Amino acid sequence: MNKRILTSILHILGGLIFLALPYLFAEDGFARLADLPYDSHERRNILSYLLTIAFFYTNYYVLIPRFFFRKQYGQYVLTALVCFLLIESVLVIVNRQGVSPPPAGQYNPYNHYPPPHPMGDQPPIPPFPAPKSHFSTQTPRRPGPSELTQTFFLSLAGFLMAIVIRVNIRWQQTEREKIQTELCYLKAQINPHFLFNTLNSIYSLAIVESPQTADAIVKLSSFLRYIIQESQKDQVLLQNELAYIDQYIALQKLRLGDTVYIDFSVEGRANGKQIVPLLLISFIENAFKYGVSPEEYSTITVAITIHDSELTCHVYNKKVRVFQPTAVASGIGLSNTKSRLQLLYPNRHQLVIHDTSTTFTVDLSLTLA
Repeated sequence: MNKRILTSILHILGGLIFLALPYLFAEDGFARLADLPYDSHERRNILSYLLTIAFFYTNYYVLIPRFFFRKQYGQYVLTALVCFLLIESVLVIVNRQGVSPPPAGQYNPYNHYPPPHPMGDQPPIPPFPAPKSHFSTQTPRRPGPSELTQTFFLSLAGFLMAIVIRVNIRWQQTEREKIQTELCYLKAQINPHFLFNTLNSIYSLAIVESPQTADAIVKLSSFLRYIIQESQKDQVLLQNELAYIDQYIALQKLRLGDTVYIDFSVEGRANGKQIVPLLLISFIENAFKYGVSPEEYSTITVAITIHDSELTCHVYNKKVRVFQPTAVASGIGLSNTKSRLQLLYPNRHQLVIHDTSTTFTVDLSLTLA
């Protein structure tokens, strides 16, 4: 169902429940509605609830956005006070209208007289003095303290409820905008960082005039296509993300040859599951950046396991002496990934990093959507 339609239905139901409150807990319940045409006091009660609803939406859609959110608090309080005085004025006018008698010929439940005799024009003489009719002409009464208190608390309830709901929605919108801004910033850092490392790999192949340089360039073009088309999405298919990681590791094998042992494995099936793009690659990139050296034999292990909606990623590398001048900037990828995990998988991930003098290990457990 459309979110706007659902919201409208909830507002209508909420208004109806609010109007029904004085009758739900009354002794005679909804039977009091029959007195609305004749009883000004009953009309005043139902009108006070209707005006409270009107005040709520006026405050919600007009006063709060126009004054409260613009920090014009003095004008906001003054305008709300004027609205309350208008509500009270309308209720006083209604109260002064007095009580209307029932239509001719209609039985008056408050007079204790039986209906007129069909054969006569005069009702039978009662055996005792008839009580004063509720519908007789009487002087309109002023609102009592209890009615003023009721109006005040109804208006105050609508006033505070509108502020609480509106401010809460505004806070949620601000948080979402903040998260989106942070994610855009993080993605802007991730993409150049990855491209920089990949170009370094291709540069290493070109230096030694490797015949695999052309194949590496083709793989790079597929990386860029994936980044342009997929990384802007909130979620991507897990199988596409795994294929992207596989291509990255294949490129590293072309560059490194026999100087490093790479153990890459994937267990389980993606089965249409989705994941945030470019989330796992930073840990794998870090392993290749600090776990390989042309002068030392090293080992890198990447193991990804999928079981139902749980994904685990284990990345291990042996620390070696790194001769790349770009290595000083390595912290960017990992710090960004940690921030993205906090933003996008709160309470749905566990990240454990073991950093020793000789090894570096990452263990990530993630609950997929």
